Amino acid sequence: MRELLERLCALNAVSSWEDEVRAFLLAEVEPHADRLRVDALGNLIAWKKGRKHTGSKLLLTAHMDEVGLMIRQITDDGYLKFDTVGAIDRRVLLGKPVLVGPKRVPGVVGLKAYHLVSREEEKSVPKLDEFYIDIGARDRAGAEAQVALGDTAAFDSDAGDFGAGLFHGKALGSRLGCAVLLTLLRDELPMDCTFVFTAQKEVGARGAFGAAFSVTPEVALVVDGADAADLAGVPAHKQGCSLGGGVVLPYMDQGAIADRGLFEALRSLAEAGGIPWQTMRSVAGRTDTAAIQRTKEGVRTAAVSIPVRYPRTPSGVTCLRDAEAALALIRAFVGHLAEKE
Repeated sequence: MRELLERLCALNAVSSWEDEVRAFLLAEVEPHADRLRVDALGNLIAWKKGRKHTGSKLLLTAHMDEVGLMIRQITDDGYLKFDTVGAIDRRVLLGKPVLVGPKRVPGVVGLKAYHLVSREEEKSVPKLDEFYIDIGARDRAGAEAQVALGDTAAFDSDAGDFGAGLFHGKALGSRLGCAVLLTLLRDELPMDCTFVFTAQKEVGARGAFGAAFSVTPEVALVVDGADAADLAGVPAHKQGCSLGGGVVLPYMDQGAIADRGLFEALRSLAEAGGIPWQTMRSVAGRTDTAAIQRTKEGVRTAAVSIPVRYPRTPSGVTCLRDAEAALALIRAFVGHLAEKE
């Protein structure tokens, strides 16, 4: 899984511009899927036949997209002003390298020089309109020859091993879910499964909502990252989950409450299988769960999450043992549902 994750983290997929990740997944999924399509919102939907024919009963989903920036103005001096796409902590922006637009133009996020900052400005986080992207253009015409309004900018960062058994890379919540489901899709499955790699999760779970209406599942399992705050200075009751603590089974997030039966089934399967698991000690974040849960007559939903430190930044940190635990639990869950059929 490590090699797969490294390849995924090298790709850019700012919400609504998921083309690179979708093309990669399409090539990887095609040899293993019985039916495959891309819908109007850009979701990649794959159906694979299992030993038991259950149609579209089970939906397994992870999102493809990541947070980023969108160009909204080009100044006379050739600098790019931007808005954020998805939730980004402004404190991490300064000095970050980015790749802008389909030409992947290199840039760096800039701000007023520190020696020009007043004492009052030192006390606050700069507003978004104070930042800009410098692509080395001499003037507006030079910048316009390389980028256009509406282009997205993705963080440019490497990925790989980090410290003692950890892994770092961007967009890990997204890429971990994709890697886990892609690995599962290569298996011989005990029942039919629909896999959806969703678009535009970071801007309101728009892809998941449309995909769930199209697939009409009875049960959905969402795979995503979970905010790990096992950090210095954070009280234990606010840490949420920890790296190396196993797969996360959220009983609720800021958008949805897990189906109780599915939550208990996942917990029982983890304990019976000796799969390390944990739950959130605080309610934080959102997944595609709420959007899927509310479609048509309603869908029974639950989530399986993987702890990530510093999510939605250019370099998150995770533990691959937790991802392997998530994969083992999802395999057990699919087998459990198949036995009940």
